[in-house]
Amino acid sequence: MFSDERGLTLTTDSADAVAGFNETMLQYTEYRAGAGDAIKQMLGADPDFVMGNCFKGYLFNLFATSAMRPKIEESLAAAETGVAKVTSREAAHVDALRAWTKGDVKTACTIWDAILLDYPHDLLALRLQHYNSFWMGRTQDIRDSVARVIDQWDDSVPGFSSVQGMYAFGLEECGEYARAEEFGRRAVESNPDDLWAIHAVAHTLEMQGRLRDGMKWLDYPANAWDDRNPFKGHLWWHLTMYSVEAGDYDTVLTLFDRSVKPEAWNFYLDVQNGASMLLRLDLLGVDVGDRWKPMADAMEAHVDDHVLAFTDTHAMMALAADKRFDAAEKLLASLHQFARTPDNFAAGTMEPATIPVCQALLDFSQDNYDAVIDGLLPLRYSLACIGGSHAQRDVFNQVLIEAAIRGKRLTLARALLSERLAEKPNSRGSWLKYAEALEGLGDAQRATAARERADAVLAS
Repeated sequence: MFSDERGLTLTTDSADAVAGFNETMLQYTEYRAGAGDAIKQMLGADPDFVMGNCFKGYLFNLFATSAMRPKIEESLAAAETGVAKVTSREAAHVDALRAWTKGDVKTACTIWDAILLDYPHDLLALRLQHYNSFWMGRTQDIRDSVARVIDQWDDSVPGFSSVQGMYAFGLEECGEYARAEEFGRRAVESNPDDLWAIHAVAHTLEMQGRLRDGMKWLDYPANAWDDRNPFKGHLWWHLTMYSVEAGDYDTVLTLFDRSVKPEAWNFYLDVQNGASMLLRLDLLGVDVGDRWKPMADAMEAHVDDHVLAFTDTHAMMALAADKRFDAAEKLLASLHQFARTPDNFAAGTMEPATIPVCQALLDFSQDNYDAVIDGLLPLRYSLACIGGSHAQRDVFNQVLIEAAIRGKRLTLARALLSERLAEKPNSRGSWLKYAEALEGLGDAQRATAARERADAVLAS
């Protein structure tokens, strides 16, 4: 037996396998592109390494596509073969992988939580609990799962910046922006390569409407993260979000084409980034050209690929925006079928939330604005279960607002815009839409004042 660099026992007789495990952890926590090579090193040294095979299965699950299921099941089977000979902590990880493989992420998180009670330095359990709590919309647990162990960490334990970054993000999602920024900046100071901590601060600045501070925070060279996995595109997405709110749409399109758009639309996070950005621009009246087409082509081939509910809604965005109505109906039918999958968290969100959102997106593309309002208005405080951050889910509020404007439900539009501007006073597009609603209601004086606020945002 050996121990990892945080002192946790690993059942293997190969020091090289342990070195590979440590390297895989580094690659994973820093979103580096070399995780696959590190896994090969790890399992090449010991093909029967239970935690190595379990880790491999975890990483395949992180692709969030059913295309990886054979590889996940192969890794799980390899881990299960030797589970009787390992420690209880390692065996619990195999149990968590088994639960996650069938989509039962609530059980997986319960297992990781139990591991962390006895082994608070198990960074792998902590990261996976954090990740899956996020995609279940368990906002407080995103924060508190880290808070429960952070007192056991300090600079002497490798990976402390990762823990601080996770805590920062949890604080941000719970609206504790000052503390989130403090922990996030501290993490980046100690480890400038910690993209999750950089991301947490970017969220914090965006949620406060600190657009110029956010642009400065993410002012990196275009090639800064070329050695990272697709998560780098999400950081660039955050940079475009500041320019969207500021009303600088030429910059948004330039950044989209340079750093957000992938070579192929085959990774869930790329689809989420791209679809939500293009839809935001559509709602603001920006001509996005033919940028929807390649994404819609890819989504049409994946209407039955259901892992994350949030990705399903973005697949619908692409199909609906590109007027692929037959494919959109096939996606809805597939979602209804997927809803019957037992013990699967995402499946459980279909009928109450995911399908109504997808239907509303389709209705919007077909100009059925009353149907959009009827579908989204009752759900607007019940969408956390489909995953995503507050910033990401805001796109659904924007669809609802635009449906109210186009459907001539101007009293509702005014109220929703008043609410949004109270939270995001530096949103140029929202001020312009507010002015449109006020003018339609006959309030010319306040409409003029709203346009002046919009001009001030652009000039600031």
